[in-house]
Amino acid sequence: MTIGSGGSSIVVPRNFRLLEELERGEKGIGDGSVSYGMDDADDIYMRSWTGTIIGPHNTAHEGRIYTLKLFCDKDYPDKPPTVRFHSRVNMTCVNHETGVVESKKFGMLANWQREFTMEHILSQLRKEMTISQNRKLSQPPEGTYF
Repeated sequence: MTIGSGGSSIVVPRNFRLLEELERGEKGIGDGSVSYGMDDADDIYMRSWTGTIIGPHNTAHEGRIYTLKLFCDKDYPDKPPTVRFHSRVNMTCVNHETGVVESKKFGMLANWQREFTMEHILSQLRKEMTISQNRKLSQPPEGTYF
């Protein structure tokens, strides 16, 4: 995120950016279909986060609650976080053995921009669940994990 006008800009430092995301995540997002928060409130570097996605209606994901881990390295938000499903899921952009969201197969990570947030990632993954390649894929039993 940059702030400024007239050709000048100020880059918001990493921790300020993550504090903004934490505040937004704690307030609740939109319709509640995605949420996120820090794993450890004592982690001063704000690296490890947990996200939740509620499966969209009229898909094989409907009614399921998926848990993900997001790891924001020191280069975030200049570089995307590592995103890994904890809950087992069958999607074309997710490694079937590790649960890692593969950046080459998930456009938002492949074409990362500093303005993107963890909320954007979770919302886009939920949207991915609705595309024709993922909508009807048979899913692993509920309650199974990577």
